[in-house]
Amino acid sequence: MHRDLISEKVFFEDDRLVVKRTFDADGMIKDAEYARQVSPNSIGSDHKHVGNVKIALVHEWLKEAGVSWTDTHAVQEILKKKLLSGEFSKLRNWEGKW
Repeated sequence: MHRDLISEKVFFEDDRLVVKRTFDADGMIKDAEYARQVSPNSIGSDHKHVGNVKIALVHEWLKEAGVSWTDTHAVQEILKKKLLSGEFSKLRNWEGKW
């Protein structure tokens, strides 16, 4: 497994305190590529391993959408929407729809 990096920079801009957080997803992308090659999901299974997303990235997605962790249905919908989008498709190791 690869370690994904979250870095924060704190600085002042126009008399405001700014916290800039960056996330390096290279490790997650490599893990998804490996999973696609080594253990493809079986076609007949009711359960699919769609991909791995680090909790820090999920937290950012939920914060961006204004969704609370306790709203499990909304959390599932956000994850589904993000993973099915073209922007985050490299994090998936299964190409089907659900």
